[in-house]
Amino acid sequence: MPGRATCSEDVTNWWTVFNDPVLNSLVEKALNQNLTLQVAGLRIFEARAELGFTTGLLYPQQQRLQAGASRVKSSKNAANTMLLDTDYVDYDVGFDAAWELDFWGRYRRAVEAADASLHASIADYDNAMVTLVAEVARTYVLIRTFEKRIALARENTGIQQRSLEIAQRRFKGGIVTELDVQQATALLKNTQALVPRFTKNLQEAKHALSVLLGLPPGELPESLVDSRKVPMVLPQVVVGVPAELLRRRPDIRRAEMMAAAQCDLIGVAKADLYPHFILIGSIGLRTSTSLFTKAGGIDGSNFSDLFSSDSFQLFAGPSIRWDIFNYGRLKNKVRVQDARFQQLIVQYQNTVLNAAREVEDAIVGFLRSQDENAFLKSGVQASKRAVDISLLQYREGLVDYQRVLSAQSFLTQQQDQQTSTSSLVALNLISLYKALGGGWDIRQEKGFVSNKIKKEMRQRTDWGDLLD
Repeated sequence: MPGRATCSEDVTNWWTVFNDPVLNSLVEKALNQNLTLQVAGLRIFEARAELGFTTGLLYPQQQRLQAGASRVKSSKNAANTMLLDTDYVDYDVGFDAAWELDFWGRYRRAVEAADASLHASIADYDNAMVTLVAEVARTYVLIRTFEKRIALARENTGIQQRSLEIAQRRFKGGIVTELDVQQATALLKNTQALVPRFTKNLQEAKHALSVLLGLPPGELPESLVDSRKVPMVLPQVVVGVPAELLRRRPDIRRAEMMAAAQCDLIGVAKADLYPHFILIGSIGLRTSTSLFTKAGGIDGSNFSDLFSSDSFQLFAGPSIRWDIFNYGRLKNKVRVQDARFQQLIVQYQNTVLNAAREVEDAIVGFLRSQDENAFLKSGVQASKRAVDISLLQYREGLVDYQRVLSAQSFLTQQQDQQTSTSSLVALNLISLYKALGGGWDIRQEKGFVSNKIKKEMRQRTDWGDLLD
């Protein structure tokens, strides 16, 4: 009975519908070891750090402790230096601060943009996870399919070998001409040639799976050593409906967050059109020690005077900065950000439309491939019966070898086609679950990167709690 699509509220572990423990273990390994997914996780940490940096701009943007000592020797021939020190050392220590007030929301919008970018990077990670799980399942199905096609080719090779032996005996007995022998040989060799072709495809699929698991090509888990059947689908499979796309698909969430971040950047650009109000201040100690003056004598000031009350200095006050003569340039900067925002709005709409199309296409492909597979199964049974009948009639001399040749050739083609279509049912179901955004929910149960990578990063840099 062909499968049909019905509604589901949970596609978290959709690959378990195949009831294949090997596939389940491969998905688990890929989620823990895949390097592309690890890179996506690292981008989240980058976005977290960027958000922390941007949030800090809400507070005094410049907070600086400073201390210095400088030797100054002035020209004795310069004007107005008769009674001034011309050779002295200047010491100072203090704290400077500058705080641009977020009067127009410039920094608030920047924080909102950074926060939206963080959520976009998380959605990007989820999308990488959805793609990874689907690719592991797809590659696994291909591996099992090529194993089945190789087995069928070898099985048909055995059948055709026996047919060749029959033709050879009849030729030696003078019953048929050499034509039957040569036709049987040609069909046998043609079928044997399928084995190395399928073996090549099988090895390529295994190499691809190795990379998905974060392993060198050729290194695969022992669970893949033994051949298994192509993953089958239950008669009725629960897959979900397009109405749930906005909740499930991470690429739609990413498009939404990217548009939100860009909208905030418009506000950042608009804030530059208006005056910037800044509070600045400085507090510290300063003194100078000089050896001689123009008037003669020795100045008693020394380094210890730096910490006396007379060395205290303070400066504080407001400041305003307005880039008014570049208003046209700043206005165009706003327009640039607005145009980018509109692009992302249209891109978001296009992402939603393509998502709906992908789901509908996958549903149609899944259901129709089930119908096609059912017809081909019946056709294979009929072809097997036709081969048996043609061989029996050939032995009895009722038909020529051309009938046997046609029956066996058609059986080989139809069995291979039915195997491919059977795998296509599974592949279309995988495409459907991927189109529905299934598989990213398990992210909540695991970290973004491996503990090994976190350890390396903590040894190199103080990350605080950003890696948790």
